[in-house]
Amino acid sequence: MTVPCLYDAVLLVSFGGPEKPEDVMPFLENVVRGRPVPRERLLEVAEHYYHFGGRSPINDHCRELRSAIERELATGGRPLPVFWGNRNWHPFLTDTVREMADRGVRRALAVVTSAFGSYSGCRRYLEDIEEARRNVGPHAPQIDRLRLFFNHPGFISAWVDRIEDARRELTSDRPLLVFTAHSIPTAMARSGPYVEQLRTACRIIAEQSGLPKWELVYQSRSGPPQVPWLEPDILDFLRDLAAAPPAPQVILAPIGFLSDHIEVLYDLDVEARELAQQLNIPMTRAKTIADHPVFLRGLCEMIEERLSGSDERRTVGDLPACPDVCPIDCCAAR
Repeated sequence: MTVPCLYDAVLLVSFGGPEKPEDVMPFLENVVRGRPVPRERLLEVAEHYYHFGGRSPINDHCRELRSAIERELATGGRPLPVFWGNRNWHPFLTDTVREMADRGVRRALAVVTSAFGSYSGCRRYLEDIEEARRNVGPHAPQIDRLRLFFNHPGFISAWVDRIEDARRELTSDRPLLVFTAHSIPTAMARSGPYVEQLRTACRIIAEQSGLPKWELVYQSRSGPPQVPWLEPDILDFLRDLAAAPPAPQVILAPIGFLSDHIEVLYDLDVEARELAQQLNIPMTRAKTIADHPVFLRGLCEMIEERLSGSDERRTVGDLPACPDVCPIDCCAAR
């Protein structure tokens, strides 16, 4: 018997990124819109994008993820259209929601490319979705969001697999596993579950990887220096490792990023790698998991939970599954 489907489309929601050099500054201006970020800081960050030809890989990852979700759902008997909209660059979320309305979509399930709860990674996307719906008007579809997936078995298993691949590039039987995530202001971290969810996922992945020595560090902080952000920074962490020899071999696992962003490519593959070489620390970086088949199947399993109205919510570890509807005070702005 076919289970009735509660949604008629899926919406992939992401951050967005430039696709050519002339996109870089307009994109960054969108990112910081409404915040007093000095022009010099934007120009500094722009150089990170120009280092890679002015093109972020995030949009290509979203195109691939969108197609993969659509294929996986069709294979499982759910041939739904999968749309894609971004917060900061084309295709903008409002344009995508308007396209959905024009095509008769009435109720969609949003898959946000962020595994952990914080204002910028969770509630801000909910606000973006509601703003897009207001911009489109009364014919905009209802859009609900998929739960955060930091403790879903597919997310965990995919990371264990990526770390095992990276481990083969080192000679040590017991390398130090160093997870990295985007730093956020400590005031923002106090208003949400970001650190608890990160540490929970890191612990489970380290246990399943058989690597008892692990650390969680942060990267890509911005903002004025007088505002405290989550620490330690990856570069400071590497310097501290080198200051107490012998430094262990290191696997970097950018758990806070679903796919390669410029922050992963520049902050880890350029800056951290160069520093590690200067400090004589053997280091490799685990690949991100966006195209891992185990993660993809897990993501579609979570989508199916909602499509069918099932109450089952698979998780790993002590924390419960995140709610389908966030509490009103969840992940508040700083």
